[in-house]
This record gives sequence, C-alpha cells and structure tokens, in this order.
Amino acid sequence: MIPTKEEWIRALEARHGKTLQQRFSAAAVAVCGLGGLGTHIAFALARAGIGKLILIDFDRVDITNLHRQQYKATQIGRYKTEALAENLKEFAPYLHTELHTVRITEENAAELLKDANIICEAFDCAQEKAMLVNTVLTVMPEKYIVSASGMAGIGSPNTIRTRKIGKNLYLCGDEKSDVSDGLGLVSSRVMLCAAHQAHTVLRILADQFEV
Repeated sequence: MIPTKEEWIRALEARHGKTLQQRFSAAAVAVCGLGGLGTHIAFALARAGIGKLILIDFDRVDITNLHRQQYKATQIGRYKTEALAENLKEFAPYLHTELHTVRITEENAAELLKDANIICEAFDCAQEKAMLVNTVLTVMPEKYIVSASGMAGIGSPNTIRTRKIGKNLYLCGDEKSDVSDGLGLVSSRVMLCAAHQAHTVLRILADQFEV
C-alpha cells in the first residue's frame, strides 16, 4: 500500500529534521544526462525527498546501459526520461518530475534550466560537460552547478573527491581517469562519483559549503 503524502513527509522529517526536509522538498534540481551518473544522482535525490527533479536526456535505454544505469531490461528502447521517471515514482510517489527529451545546447539551456535551483552535469562527453558548465556560469551565474570529471576504471574509491572551484561551481571525481584509458566505466566507481554529486546538492541546500 502506498503511504499518504503526510506519512511520506513525516518519515523523511524523522531522518532529516523538519527544517532541512522543508528545504529539500522546496528545491528543484536539474539532472542533465541520465546515464550512469545521472540516474544514480536522481535516485539519491529522490530518496532524500527533493521536491522536483528536472530530467534532461534525448537518448533511449540500450542493453549496454544496464550494467551501470538505473533502468530495467524491460525498458530497453524507451526514452530515458520516461523510464527513469517511472522508476523514481516506485519509491518516491510524490516526487514531481519535469521531463525534457531533448539534447541540451547553449541555445536551449537557459529555458530548460530556468526553474532549477541547482544543476547537476552528468554527461559522458567532455565537450558537452564544458559547454554546460560554461553556459551556466555565463548565462545563469546565480545558479549552482555540480559537475563531474574522472570516475573511470577500477582505481581506488578514495581518489573520488569533491572540490569547490568557483563561487557556484563544484567538481566531483578523481579529475584524471578517462574511459579511453582501458577498462572504461565500472558501475561501483561511477556510483561513488554520483553519490558525491547528490550529496553536494544536499549540502548546498543545507547551507553547508565546501571551502
């Protein structure tokens, strides 16, 4: 039986405290790219009771995604935005999702991200990462952006870290490993980086900032 919204909120407040949970519930967070990073970021934020997730990706679920992304084999071929929203609602029934099944560009970023308090960059491509970070910092400097760099391979989990590298810019990862170096992306290490990104979002909302 699905709990009522009141029961859901009370359960979250019991873990986070009423004041902090109110901040989480009032927040809108954009997740740009719904792959290994983005799906795990979205899962962590939905479980924390973030009120609204803006999910942006143009791609469809593929069998090669299943080893590290939060999709089901039965969802192969479906748009990632729709499949992820469906999965999130299974455990966060009162989460509000806004879906954009498009490729985010310099031209449409401001419109797609206008309602987001915080933006998570979760792309695979270095050029797309740079484009989004630069666009947000230039066009939307009042918004926070949490980006990622370096989570490939089987290296030590202890090299994944979070750094504040600008007034509103955070960078998570080891900042050097690359998929072209050999082994590629391993689910557990990608999850570690995604957890850093999600936790950074929650810390920003709690007014707990890195120095």
